[in-house]
Amino acid sequence: MNRFALSVRTLLAVSTAAGALAFSASAQAQEAPPVARSDDEIVVTAQKREQNLQDVPISISVVSGDAMKEQGAASLTDYAGYVPGLQVSTTGTPGQTTITLRGVAPLTASQTVGIYLDDAPVGSSAIYNRGGQFSLDLLPYDIERVEVLRGPQGTLYGASSIGGLLKYVTVTPSTSTFSVRGGVEGFGINGAGDLGWAGQTMFNAPLVEGKLGVTGSFAWRKTPGFVNSVNNAGLTDQNDYEQIGGRVALLWQASDRFSARLTAIYQDLDSDGNGIYAADLTGKRLGDGKSYNNYVPEAFKTELQYYAATLDYDFGGVTATSVTTHSTTHATQLQDASYAFGVLFPLLTGGAVAAGITPFEINLGLRKWTQEVRLASPSGGSFEWLVGGFYTDEKSSNTQLVRSYDMAGNIIPALDPLATVGLPATYKEYAVFGNATLRFGERFEITGGVRWARNEQTFRQISSGAIVPQADDPGESQEDVVTWSVSPQFHVSDDAMLYGRVATGYRPGGPNVIVPNVPPSVDSDTLTNYEIGFKADLAGRAVSIDVAAFYMDWKDIQVTRAFGGVSGQANGGAAASKGIEGSLYIRPTSGLTLSLTGSYTDAKLSEDVPEISGEDGDQLPGVPKFSGAARLDYHAELGGDLSADFGAGVRHASSRLSLVESDPLTARATAYTAVDLNASLNIGEHWKLRAYARNLLDDDGELSRSTLTDGLNQPSFLAITPLQPRTIGLAFDLSF
Repeated sequence: MNRFALSVRTLLAVSTAAGALAFSASAQAQEAPPVARSDDEIVVTAQKREQNLQDVPISISVVSGDAMKEQGAASLTDYAGYVPGLQVSTTGTPGQTTITLRGVAPLTASQTVGIYLDDAPVGSSAIYNRGGQFSLDLLPYDIERVEVLRGPQGTLYGASSIGGLLKYVTVTPSTSTFSVRGGVEGFGINGAGDLGWAGQTMFNAPLVEGKLGVTGSFAWRKTPGFVNSVNNAGLTDQNDYEQIGGRVALLWQASDRFSARLTAIYQDLDSDGNGIYAADLTGKRLGDGKSYNNYVPEAFKTELQYYAATLDYDFGGVTATSVTTHSTTHATQLQDASYAFGVLFPLLTGGAVAAGITPFEINLGLRKWTQEVRLASPSGGSFEWLVGGFYTDEKSSNTQLVRSYDMAGNIIPALDPLATVGLPATYKEYAVFGNATLRFGERFEITGGVRWARNEQTFRQISSGAIVPQADDPGESQEDVVTWSVSPQFHVSDDAMLYGRVATGYRPGGPNVIVPNVPPSVDSDTLTNYEIGFKADLAGRAVSIDVAAFYMDWKDIQVTRAFGGVSGQANGGAAASKGIEGSLYIRPTSGLTLSLTGSYTDAKLSEDVPEISGEDGDQLPGVPKFSGAARLDYHAELGGDLSADFGAGVRHASSRLSLVESDPLTARATAYTAVDLNASLNIGEHWKLRAYARNLLDDDGELSRSTLTDGLNQPSFLAITPLQPRTIGLAFDLSF
């Protein structure tokens, strides 16, 4: 996503409208540890049953929790660069995050990549709660793995997964093993004023042997800032942030047939500012080259509470699963909109005020219930099936406030508040789905699925202020959508599979702004994915390969457009994304792994889209045509109780656009290449000393570069999100 200033016409429109008063700085972030693979099979739940990764007819990557911990990963941006096709945009702190897969970048604030926590979706499905800009970014200490599924997943996972799905899988309690582990960590970022630190602990305890087990964890992390302000001397190292997270899970294995799992998760993130630099229109960075031009702190705070109950019962041939979740999310974002609105003050006051400072605050709230029930046949056999139903009930809020101060910090009574906007909404969805696999002998099988979903939404726009009309208007919408998938698979051998896949997905529409000449609702946009892939474990698992070629046809793209001077949501145009992605793992000897991952993505508009100044053939924003990584990981036994692990990686991303190619204000972030290292010394089974370095050579690459305009729609300056400077950390872990 991009951070822009708004013209007078657009300001008046969007302040009345869909909450588009907000604008956010962002970056393509790709600092990431690799997937740690071993000689054991990697088990995933991508198709809502346990399967070997190499048997799943989907392009999928897995990042293990152990690999994240080993290399000091703390957020999505720390492992995205090693996952083919995954791009993560952020303002430099977790939580203000947009995820893109296979070039399907969200051109509005709603998400195109679904986010799941274990077995249920998190984040808003409605179009006004900014689900695509505030994706869940969990601390990784209690994560077993992250599954990244590329391409639309509308059959089993439903709405808002047209680009793919990111699924956090947390650690399951053990009913038989007692264990405790903990660790402390210190790290420094080049240019930061302070050192960063982290502490975490986790335990598992069998309360009743073989029947009842509990696990819990707590993590606390403080990351220092390195960005100053050229306009406010008091804002130094302003992009520091603090994360606190905890989890408790209880597993009751009542019998061989019935089990129940209860989970509670809490996470709080508090950031003082954004990790972005400012430059003039020639590209010369302001101040010391690591500064922004804000007048007020751009703080961000988000809090998640998540509760889940998963029940499984085996009827003997059919397994029933019920998943119930309740979550609440609150986010507050403060932005300095002075460059956008301050230039308007002379016009609005007849020259009485030369310029001004305009803090802009957004408050988002979400309460979400989900319920899924499904029946599944046993895995294997000639016919395998799964059917289920899903329901979600969301209540969301979006309030926005723009204040008006002169340059001395005094309120301007005639202009304060400049704008106040409220956008409460509700979203309900009902769905039924089914998936089945039919096997013809040992070599050929075909998997298919279908899903019907209906969503019902209500919406209200409430606005007032010096530059927005007063309004209090309701809206509503209903929509029915059918998605499907078909995947034939041919097993060349027991360890090699060739597969094809055609799958569809959709992103919900919803009620539109209530102004004349604007359609009362915006429809969903849809995407069809055509894919062929090959997966194999060769030479006794000494070589593993996973490669896929794809073509994605995206229709009725949701965009923001002008209706006679007023902006609202609309469906416009089409796009296509095509490319190839893959991974290769080579294990020439015990303990040594060489991994290569990469993707080539050509994502372009296939029709003119005047609403976003786009023309047929323009490249979509935020996605490098090429990104790739290489890693070498080695484990050595040193004798006695000592062993060591060493890893080295290099990741690269080509340049990226901030807007569609034909826009005259488009800025292009330069390519970057970063080197990462990690090493650890293991002392027996209980002690570990770890060290890591990310961006070791301190590459000054840009993750994004956007041209910002003022309130008169004139270019003002460049906003640049840098690759995080060289980061070196040392950690100590204890487990027993």
